[in-house]
Amino acid sequence: MSAAPNHPPIVGSSPPPGSGAAVLRWTDEADTEAFARRLAGHPQLADAFIELHGDLGAGKTTFVRHLLRALGVTGRIKSPTYAVVEPHQATGLAAWHFDFYRFDDPREWEDAGFRDVFDSPGLKLAEWPEKAAGLLPPADLVLRIALLPDGQREVRIEAGTARGRELLA
Repeated sequence: MSAAPNHPPIVGSSPPPGSGAAVLRWTDEADTEAFARRLAGHPQLADAFIELHGDLGAGKTTFVRHLLRALGVTGRIKSPTYAVVEPHQATGLAAWHFDFYRFDDPREWEDAGFRDVFDSPGLKLAEWPEKAAGLLPPADLVLRIALLPDGQREVRIEAGTARGRELLA
């Protein structure tokens, strides 16, 4: 994976072509933003489902904010920790940001209409997806963000679908 002109690589190690995985190192928030901007440029993102894994404070919500801003979302972008989901609208794109941290009753899935949201067009981003295990569709991309002792982030990205492999390429 080589960087485009004027875009320094943010990938710490390049996977073999077609492997569906990558490891990145975000040294600071500017790296997080740069990755989000690059991802936002992919047309396949419009209907993607991205899972975000990581401890509290790893940078999941920060990444989502940068991605939604890069897609043209304006206004306040807050964490949906208490609401479970926050809808967003960008030019020609609907996006939903889920935070399943406090999700603990599978009946809430049906009651809240989440099945309908996941069946509709648009970008879906889910923090703490393991709390809704068995209810979510397969993720196109899975980001595992780990906060390192020096404050950097190691990000392991796995593509779970053909769309995810296109996004990762």
